Amino acid sequence: MEILKVENLCKTYGKGEAQVKALQNAGFSMQKGEFAAVVGESGSGKSTLLNCIGALDMPDCGKVYMDGRDIFSMRENERTIFRRRNIGFIFQSFQLVPELNVEQNIIFPLLLDHKKPDKERLEEILEVLGLKDRRKHLPGQLSGGQQQRTAIGRALITKPMMILADEPTGNLDSGNSREVIGLLHQASRLYRQTILMITHNQNLASSADRVFRVKDGILSELGDGSTAPSGAGTKTALEREEG
Repeated sequence: MEILKVENLCKTYGKGEAQVKALQNAGFSMQKGEFAAVVGESGSGKSTLLNCIGALDMPDCGKVYMDGRDIFSMRENERTIFRRRNIGFIFQSFQLVPELNVEQNIIFPLLLDHKKPDKERLEEILEVLGLKDRRKHLPGQLSGGQQQRTAIGRALITKPMMILADEPTGNLDSGNSREVIGLLHQASRLYRQTILMITHNQNLASSADRVFRVKDGILSELGDGSTAPSGAGTKTALEREEG
């Protein structure tokens, strides 16, 4: 089942000599339950791609279809509601509400939508993320890894069509980074959650079902990261792309 379809997405910033083509006719699709990663250097356009897919930024041209719906044909208010109900975001900086505890941060998107939280789903998410004993803790009382797990729970609670993860391990050490990627994989398998993650960490990206690269605003697919050959004397698909 196709969840996401991106067609000829373009975005340009600036004018004249300062003009930067952040995206040039980017296009791809994702099926339900896929976990894909997008790699690229800083300024390559990968964050612009994620922001346009998540309707946080407007492209100059192109289409983004989510479950068959053209999100940029919607009125602004309709698009805002659609985004809140159907897209979960995970940010590098966590973006938790400091005055709310773990449980309250997780259910916050539902409260914004005037919906009553499903207690069973909340308990399951807390259990899966290992946060049951931290449920009443404020963000300031949590480690970075625990804060990011809370952000993952917040993205999962609404049962979104897609989760967009923007450098979700950027503020974490290597151990917590591997743990967070493992939890995203678990969410993809357990809930058949479709996840698109951008990252500069190629080792983490190589564990995804599919890997894309953005370079100078041009998107290309590198293949199946999880089955790319590795080992002594053999380069992975990402390493071959590097060179």
